[in-house]
Parts: sequence; C-alpha cells; structure tokens
Amino acid sequence: MNTPSDAVRDTGLESQATAPDISPARRFYWSMKREFWESRSIYLAPLAVAALFLIGFLISTIHLPQKMRAATALGPAEQQALIEEPYNLAVLLLMGTAIVVAVFYSLDALYGERRDRSILFWKSLPVSDVTTVLAKATVPILLLPLLEFAITVVTQAIMLLVSSAVLLGAGVSANPLWTQLSLFSTWPALFYHLVGIHGLWFAPFFGWLLLVSAWARRAPFLWAVLPGFVIAIVERIAFNTAHFANMLQSRISGGADDMVMTAGSSPMQRMLHVDVGRLLASPGLWVGLGITAAFLAAAVQLRRYRGPV
Repeated sequence: MNTPSDAVRDTGLESQATAPDISPARRFYWSMKREFWESRSIYLAPLAVAALFLIGFLISTIHLPQKMRAATALGPAEQQALIEEPYNLAVLLLMGTAIVVAVFYSLDALYGERRDRSILFWKSLPVSDVTTVLAKATVPILLLPLLEFAITVVTQAIMLLVSSAVLLGAGVSANPLWTQLSLFSTWPALFYHLVGIHGLWFAPFFGWLLLVSAWARRAPFLWAVLPGFVIAIVERIAFNTAHFANMLQSRISGGADDMVMTAGSSPMQRMLHVDVGRLLASPGLWVGLGITAAFLAAAVQLRRYRGPV
C-alpha cells in the first residue's frame, strides 16, 4: 500500500517524466521576448526620436516649395546636398539614439537584475546563464541595428512621400527629390553600415559593458570607462606611446577608412558605404569578435556565481 509521501513522490516523478522538453531555440526566443518586456527603451527611444523629428520636418515643409525653387539655381552638388540635408540628419539622430540606448542597455542588462533582486526569480527558471547572456548580447549587436534600420527606412519614406505631396500641391515638380536622394540605393548601404559597424565592429564594446554589468556592485558606468583611461595614461607615462588609445580610436571610428568607406557623391554616402568584402576579411573584425566571445564567457561565469547586490 502506497503511503501519501510515496504518492506525492510518484506524482512528482510522473509529472517530470511527462513535462515537455523545451528546445534551446525556444528558450532563446523567450529570453529575447523578456528583453522586450523589461527594456522597452530598445524600441521606444528610437520611435520617440523618429516621431519628434517627423513633427519638426512636417512643420518645415511649409517652406519646402520656396526651398526647392531656390535649389534649381544651384549646381548639381549643392542641390543634392540641400535636398539630402534633412534625410541625413534623420539618419544621424537615429544612429546616435541607437548607440546611446545600446550603451546604457548593456550596462544595466545584468547589473539591473542583481540590483532589483529579480535574478533570484530568473535563475529559478529552466534557462541557462549562457542563453540569458547571449540573448542580452544579441540586443545591442544585432537587434538594435536592425530596429534602427527599419525605423530609419520608414522615417525617410514618410519624409519623401510628404515632401512630394507638398510640392505637388504647390505646383512644384517633385522629380529632383526622387532623382537626387536615391534612397533605394542608400538603404542597402545603410543596412550594411548598421549591422557591420554598429553591430559586429562595435561588438567588443558591448561585450565589455556586459562583463562590467555582471561584475560591478555599483556605478557600472564608472567601472566601464575608468580602466580605459587608466591603461592609456599608464602607457603614456611608462612608455611614451599611445597604442591603446589609438586602437580604441580606430575601433570607435569604424576602422580604417580604406576598409569601410569608399568615395561617394556626399559625406553621408561615403560614411555609409561599407565595403563588405574588406570588412569580412579584416583581421580586426575577427579579433574583435574573439574578444567579445571572451567577455561574454566571463559574464556567463559571473552571472552564475554572483547574487543580488
């Protein structure tokens, strides 16, 4: 005859045996959804900046017909620069917003769950530390560049359609907008720039920020920035060199100009034109990704053994 404790034990064993096995891909999917739930600034901040910019742009279209009439008296290069100016500004604002969001997200990704003690709940779920850290690393390295690209494309498309409608309503030809902007050829270059440079090339920075986020007990921003300054200053004093500072500057600027940039008709086009072949063949890219993997592996170990702060 089974005792109550035996019955409970049998029921527990039976439930464990019949529990569905969740695949790693499914666990990663739900980990990504968690990031959307907890960090809404990932998409709200770029959307808010795009909305504010569009409001300002809509107000500025009052003077667009006069601006386009004046542009006809300019040379081709000056005319293109005048037409591209608001579209380039939209790209730069969204780029800057995405970088700021990525930096502060990475700093708070692992530190925040220790600060509010939610790590105790998340560790009780059947999701490994590796899956959690990889999901958090995917946000600044891949997800944010893709979101930024999608929001930029929609923003520029709305700008182009509204401008065309305003010009046609004022009896001014909208052909210069469609011929000078060349958005359909700029968007692929923008995609490669965001994913290749803002994502893969900047990956070591995000890996380092996640490592600091998993380690720091307070002031993660200070701990993330201070070591770089200390290393650069010590190198300058001890060896009178600046190799570390130059390496950081090269990484922040997107690498060597001849690797990621080629000649174009405007500064924005030259900046966005990424030579994908040279980028993928660059040792700096793969060394950086290797360093990123080391940082993330260290972050996994820290998350595994560190508790709430």
